[in-house]
Amino acid sequence: MTLATERWQEAMASERGTVEAALRQELRSCRGVPVRLRAAMAHSLFGGGKRLRPILLLWTWDALGPRARGGARRRGAVDRATALRAAAAVEMIHTYSLIHDDLPAMDDDVLRRGRPTCHVAFDEATAVLAGDGLQALAFAVLADCGPRASELVRLAARAAGPAGMVGGQQLDLDAEQTEVDANTVRRIHAGKTAAMIGLCLALGGVGRGVDEETVAGLGAAGQWLGLAFQGADDLLDVTASSATLGKTPGKDAAAGKATWVRVEGLEAARRRTRRLGRRGRRALAELLPEGEERERLLALADYMWQRER
Repeated sequence: MTLATERWQEAMASERGTVEAALRQELRSCRGVPVRLRAAMAHSLFGGGKRLRPILLLWTWDALGPRARGGARRRGAVDRATALRAAAAVEMIHTYSLIHDDLPAMDDDVLRRGRPTCHVAFDEATAVLAGDGLQALAFAVLADCGPRASELVRLAARAAGPAGMVGGQQLDLDAEQTEVDANTVRRIHAGKTAAMIGLCLALGGVGRGVDEETVAGLGAAGQWLGLAFQGADDLLDVTASSATLGKTPGKDAAAGKATWVRVEGLEAARRRTRRLGRRGRRALAELLPEGEERERLLALADYMWQRER
């Protein structure tokens, strides 16, 4: 069963609204936050964006279905409302990373999603604290997400931590204006971007109560897709306009960032991105039962490396 392009895009727009509402509820439920800090957190959290990561988690949960092979209900599964809370937590982690990534000490960017970055709209110290606050809130939410909450927290900490996203950011900074090869770029992208994409698919599996082997397989598929997603992002930095990107184009080249475009050239980087995307899609497809939810998730997987913005 194939889902037409316009149908899955409509579904994504609707899901984006669901995620937005969940994020507002989580932030509203956090009491005692200073007014300026709450405003800074909200500025970045509700500044638009595709909400790709939480939707990947939710659609993985949907695609896996409620029952294991043989028809038995899975142990440790959570309902969709709880999966939505986990999805909101992932988006908070992602948003915190964007706030810090935009800081003068990091990428020093003034635009994010077509709006002033957090440190521009407020100030640098408040932006640091807004990112800190979102990260801490995310883990508090994950810790309250059902019988396998400890697994959710452990996987998220690993993906976002010093051997994952944060480590990838450090490697990215270290590689600026230095000679790098394709393997170095891969290590950076694997930590900086792919670790969190893999996390989303893995958490969708945990939320459905699937076994550890399937969780690991979902995470690996997400890693391939995450590498392709970052490859597409690097291509767009060279080929797209500010209006299309919602952020400053050409920043990677100006900063001497380690990208496949810089190492291999535009066409080779485009071919690599396609290879990675197809590999991730195949790996994901093998883990999913047949059905409309499967086709919808695979359509989203394709979009990740074929997108134009």
